[in-house]
Amino acid sequence: MLDWLKNITKEHPEFWKEYLSKFENKSNRYVILSTEKTGLNPTKDVILSFGCFGIVHDNLLIGDNFEVVILQYKFLHDNGLSNEFIVESKLNKLGEPEAIQSFLKYIGNATLVGYRIETDVEIINTALEKLDCGRLKNEPLDLEIMHRRLHDINDKQFTLDELCTLYKVPISDRNSASEEAYKMGLLFLKLKSKLGLK
Repeated sequence: MLDWLKNITKEHPEFWKEYLSKFENKSNRYVILSTEKTGLNPTKDVILSFGCFGIVHDNLLIGDNFEVVILQYKFLHDNGLSNEFIVESKLNKLGEPEAIQSFLKYIGNATLVGYRIETDVEIINTALEKLDCGRLKNEPLDLEIMHRRLHDINDKQFTLDELCTLYKVPISDRNSASEEAYKMGLLFLKLKSKLGLK
């Protein structure tokens, strides 16, 4: 609750100051965010990869994308987990500090959209804290909450696949962070339209 007090006298890195400066104007860009993580606990788990696509004026922009595998060898080794995923991946690979910096540069001041996005935001905030930065400033939009608001449902949770089935978004057997982000992008456009969001 008083996280801002921890950061009041800290000298932040230059990339963080650059990120904050982008919030002087409101963005019309949404970034669909998907992460692969080792779990859901922001203090114990880490991000393994990011997959993102930009949306502007109701267009999912395939060329506006961000995809990276994060080198988490130490975490995987310390927890007895396989690093096969990292070794075999053909995607761009970065250490966590470089990946987080690149991610911030990519998202800018866009609204972040995802499925149960608060978990992603919290684990990113934990990574930012390790780099002497503050918390993400981007507004988050959650796909499950959008669906529940559209249908005035408060007592039921939905999986991402259930939401995709309800809105006729194709489901793939293979799910990388980018494939999931693409699927979430299509779902977001349908929900956005039905909710009348600009």
